[in-house]
Amino acid sequence: MATFTTTDGTTLFYKDWGPRDAQPVVFHHGWPLSADDWDTQMLYFLEQGYRVIAHDRRGHGRSDQTDSDNDMDTYAQDMVELARALDLKDAIHIGHSTGGGEVARYAARAEPGRIAKAVLIGAVPPIMLKTEANPEGIPLEVFDGFRASLIANRAQFFLDIASGPFYGFNREGAKVSEGLVQNWWRQGMSGGAKAHYDCINAFSETDFTEDLKALTIPVLVLHGEDDQLVPIANSAHLAIKLLRNGTLKTYPGLSHGLFATHPEVINPDLLAFARA
Repeated sequence: MATFTTTDGTTLFYKDWGPRDAQPVVFHHGWPLSADDWDTQMLYFLEQGYRVIAHDRRGHGRSDQTDSDNDMDTYAQDMVELARALDLKDAIHIGHSTGGGEVARYAARAEPGRIAKAVLIGAVPPIMLKTEANPEGIPLEVFDGFRASLIANRAQFFLDIASGPFYGFNREGAKVSEGLVQNWWRQGMSGGAKAHYDCINAFSETDFTEDLKALTIPVLVLHGEDDQLVPIANSAHLAIKLLRNGTLKTYPGLSHGLFATHPEVINPDLLAFARA
């Protein structure tokens, strides 16, 4: 296992494959998963000659099960430190869902020369929560329900998400992959319950508006038009308006977990952006 320890003493697991002198592509996973969620994309980019990296966010997967500091500022700082430790230069950062929020905050704070491009897939920015400034957002009661379900029966809650809205397997006529469901559940249950609980606040209530406005690098925004967890109207359609150098591409009928259900569609789009 490859690990590194942050300045606050937290040990993080990461994968680092491919030539060390190749351009790095760094993957940021969603809640409550791990770096394993990106295996298909990592193998794809590895075959294209890139160096591919993915870490388990603190509290998730094989990283320390932290009981505090499970917030976006800390997640972004962890990436600053990992990028420095691995001496990543001109990296392409790809984030899904919560990981998309992490990418946005990291990109706004990255050390000079560390990041070249960013991709937000089914990502939570600008902000998920319904507020006075974001009246079309998701009511707080929904996220309170997430927290209550996690406390009551985390294992069943995670199974319900994976077998239902995450991949759109609750839609009529959906082709269900039991492997994807079980792999989602496996990743989720390997992380820490306290960190997962705290991260609900991090992904739902963090406002990334200023982060998006600050970015000057090219940013590709990809989103499934049938995303039931991060509705496109309150995320991608708003985020693209805040980006100075953004490109939006949406996919009719695809779900929140579109890169897992349709890698043959998403991977070439990612590669084309990386090479542009």
